[in-house]
Amino acid sequence: MTPPPEDIQLIGKEIAIRWPDGREDYFDPEYLRAHSPSAENIGEKDIFGNQYGGKGSREFPGVTVDGWKYAGNYAVVFTFSDGHNTGIYAWDTLRKLGDAQQDI
Repeated sequence: MTPPPEDIQLIGKEIAIRWPDGREDYFDPEYLRAHSPSAENIGEKDIFGNQYGGKGSREFPGVTVDGWKYAGNYAVVFTFSDGHNTGIYAWDTLRKLGDAQQDI
């Protein structure tokens, strides 16, 4: 289980996250919005495994992060300028998104 970050800040337009192990990740809001783990973005399955919703990867040019709130001690929910605020970004998810950015 990934421990919570030591700090989350908005620096310019980017979200900066500092982790307890000293790693720092910087996320462009468009990247975070495109990778939102919300049902709107990735869909959801019923008990039979049928997929509903999820519009796949999309682009969100010009979107910004207007704020965020913590979901317990396991995640953060960002509020984006397009009104989206239903993606719950668990700490593990944010670390994986940071890893994926380093591979680009």
